[in-house]
Amino acid sequence: MDVVLSLHGRAATALVLYYTAVGLWGLFLGIRNSGPSPGFRGAIAIAVIASVVQGVLGFVVLILGNPPREALHILYGFALALAMPLAASLVRDRAPRGQSVALGFAALFTAGLAIRGIITA
Repeated sequence: MDVVLSLHGRAATALVLYYTAVGLWGLFLGIRNSGPSPGFRGAIAIAVIASVVQGVLGFVVLILGNPPREALHILYGFALALAMPLAASLVRDRAPRGQSVALGFAALFTAGLAIRGIITA
């Protein structure tokens, strides 16, 4: 069980760093007056998949009998997995530059959710 718990913790740190990088990329695209590139959209997809994998690891940790200190940790986990798909669906009709900026801020927000999840673990 220690291995799964360690993977869960390391993946959380990786998600914070990755979402921060994706968020800055989105803001950079917006500053350049550019819409989301295919690479940027792919990075968002990778982030969402990684968030779901993080949730599966967390569920395994929970099943193995090591619940988080605060139940709020689980809420942050669900929010982490749902934030970017929700943001992507909400910005679909915006101008390309607006999409990049909004998705960049959404990714930075999601990095903050991951930080809060780590704090409440």
